[in-house]
Amino acid sequence: MIKIYHNPRCRKSRVGLELLENSGKTFEVIKYLDDQLTVTDLKDIIDKLNINPIELVRRNEAIWKSDYKGKTMSDDEIIEAMANYPKLIERPIVVNGNNARIGRPAYNILEII
Repeated sequence: MIKIYHNPRCRKSRVGLELLENSGKTFEVIKYLDDQLTVTDLKDIIDKLNINPIELVRRNEAIWKSDYKGKTMSDDEIIEAMANYPKLIERPIVVNGNNARIGRPAYNILEII
């Protein structure tokens, strides 16, 4: 099943959700700010995205700038930061089986649905 990790307050995330709604496919919406992702969840998503953990971080978020910017961090520390502060997670993320895409820009989602 297709899953979208969604933040309703984010315009880009709403665009990604609309794209899925218009696709006619069945999908599950996961509001990751309400139901926080675990370290294991994040590692699985990062593996499916085939990226380094830092590429999933929203580096313009205030918490990143105040607590993490300029620090040398391991991949595990970056993942832990995202698990503790889900606002740091780039959005939306769409997962379909073993494939995932960050919906920035939204048309990236079309590659896997």
